[in-house]
Amino acid sequence: MSLPFRSVILTGASSGIGRAVALSLARPGLRMGLVGRDAARMDEIANACRDRGAEVEIGLMDVRDRPALAGFIEDFDDRSPVDLVIANAGVTAGLGPDRSPEHPDESRRLLEINYGGMLNTVEPLLARMQKRRNGQIALVSSLAGLRALPDMPSYSATKAAVRAYGISLRGWLRPFGIKVTVVCPGFVTSPMSARHSGARPFEISAEKAAGKIVSGIAAGRSIVVFPWILLLGMRLGGLLPPVLSDWFMRPFEASVVPDGELDRKTKD
Repeated sequence: MSLPFRSVILTGASSGIGRAVALSLARPGLRMGLVGRDAARMDEIANACRDRGAEVEIGLMDVRDRPALAGFIEDFDDRSPVDLVIANAGVTAGLGPDRSPEHPDESRRLLEINYGGMLNTVEPLLARMQKRRNGQIALVSSLAGLRALPDMPSYSATKAAVRAYGISLRGWLRPFGIKVTVVCPGFVTSPMSARHSGARPFEISAEKAAGKIVSGIAAGRSIVVFPWILLLGMRLGGLLPPVLSDWFMRPFEASVVPDGELDRKTKD
């Protein structure tokens, strides 16, 4: 695949879709700024990308750390003007035991990472790309951002916010020559999806998902959605009266095993 990019920022690069996208992008002549929190996994993916010929810098940080992330991105952009930024970092969560409410701290954590982290990734580059009248922004949302999942209210809401923000950016930035791609994947095999206990119809590997995402971005598509058959089902369900639409979503009932971050914070 021929790619027009020379300088890329990618968050959430240490595993899952982010790792697969990094590998799909990596090639000689490309400078990559990869952001993630796990030092060992970040070193592994950075070396794998270097083996493919890319120059790689690691930003070892949490996307919630706005000053640190902005500093890394702005410094990288000063030395190698970014022509593609992919805001991919995200986490998932669901209802509590026996379908009890989400923990309030968990809901806000998703908001801070999935939506706030996306803002922290994109904002440092907006004025710079606008001034250069060049660049592309890719935001990773989810099919849950198109039709909310009943067992994952906060996750669905944050992904819907990412999608809405991307649509707004697209209309604003198009006259400046800046492309915006909103990515809405379905179920993708990853450490995050492994915590999802329930139906995962039409699940695909992270490598296949990355191929669809990178090819869609390279083609300058405004939206990349897959699988289409699942999207079609959700769209049709959305045309039904609410009671029937909610019934249609019942097969998607699931539970999400917590990733333990809140428990670790409590112990600290």
